[in-house]
Amino acid sequence: MAIKVSPLAPDAFPTLSPVAGVRLAAYNCGIRYKGRDDLMVAELAPGTTVAGVLTRSLTASAPVHWCRKGLVGGSARALVVNSGNSNAFTGAAGESLVSQTVATAAQLVGCAPEEVFVASTGVIGQPLPADKIAQNLGAAWEKLDEASWDAAARAIMTTDTFPKGAVATCVIDGKTVTLNGFAKGSGMIAPDMATMLGFLFTDAAIAAPVLQKLLSRATDRSFNCVTVDGDTSTSDTVILVATGQAGNAPITELTDPRLRPFAKALDAVCLDLAQQIVRDGEGATKFVTLTVTGATSNQAAKRIALTVANSPLVKTAVAGEDANWGRIVAAVGRAGEKADRDRLVISIGGVQICANGMEVPGYDEAPVAAHMKGQEIDIQVDLGLGRGKATVWTCDLTHGYIDINGSYRS
Repeated sequence: MAIKVSPLAPDAFPTLSPVAGVRLAAYNCGIRYKGRDDLMVAELAPGTTVAGVLTRSLTASAPVHWCRKGLVGGSARALVVNSGNSNAFTGAAGESLVSQTVATAAQLVGCAPEEVFVASTGVIGQPLPADKIAQNLGAAWEKLDEASWDAAARAIMTTDTFPKGAVATCVIDGKTVTLNGFAKGSGMIAPDMATMLGFLFTDAAIAAPVLQKLLSRATDRSFNCVTVDGDTSTSDTVILVATGQAGNAPITELTDPRLRPFAKALDAVCLDLAQQIVRDGEGATKFVTLTVTGATSNQAAKRIALTVANSPLVKTAVAGEDANWGRIVAAVGRAGEKADRDRLVISIGGVQICANGMEVPGYDEAPVAAHMKGQEIDIQVDLGLGRGKATVWTCDLTHGYIDINGSYRS
């Protein structure tokens, strides 16, 4: 049965040009899905640096534990990513699967095991045979090329209805630098680190410590500002690799002014991917931009924004096209940050609804009701207390979410 693509999906997967020093492939291991690829592999040129942001979940998957150790070395030569099984809460069997996968990939590439990074997404708690992935790596490696971006992005999908990709370019030392990225995510999205899975590739020459700081900062502005359902995954992983093949002189300091265009490009790609994940939220029909201003700090603004964005009552009101601003008031009040009833101002679609502790006199709900019928919903909350601000993105909560997750394992 064909998957119904989200009504919020982009028109097409973007054209991702080759990134020097990166070859990719997709392959069908038969982990869970029939008739589609469920494995993505990437081979990276010698000298590639790496950064990563990983889930803070205390029940993190075996691949997350492996990547956490590998990031210490700052070098990467291969990525191996599977969908259909998260290899989380699988005990010794999960660790064995990672070990065999890594050992086989390291042999194929001719690198140290710690230069192989792995990630998995799918059902939690179902062990796989230790060689399930390893036995297919040789065949997958034979398919490596510089152009398989779309196929790679599709191979890591689970309940996603469309592959998510983004691209940006910039100039460093007169050299054109390319940054490609793809991600997966649709449900269990409240990252607290990154997103479900995201992989970013650039040919810039940037030292690993600098790359790590850039990625952490970009993540806080993008992947950590989206939520679909308030659930952080055991497998959340974002990996950024830099092959150094563009020809720029290596950047080794965060204060290097040559970083500015690259940092801007990285922010743009991460935000694009993060918003695509929300647009593919399970059962989603509306994309919500929620802006909070006037908080006592940026951190307070973000906490308030995420409290509103994660409220099932707010999200179902959006799904029902009901401008029930009282639910927003309630969420602001329980966020655990300072708020003053008489200073709070709430607007939807640019129309001010409440202020001075009550509904705006003469408030006309008609334009707000019309706004709620659209696919792009804007909610603004001003606390009137300080200069703190934050923007987060979420989606509505429909019965489609229940349909998908009520039968996820079947």
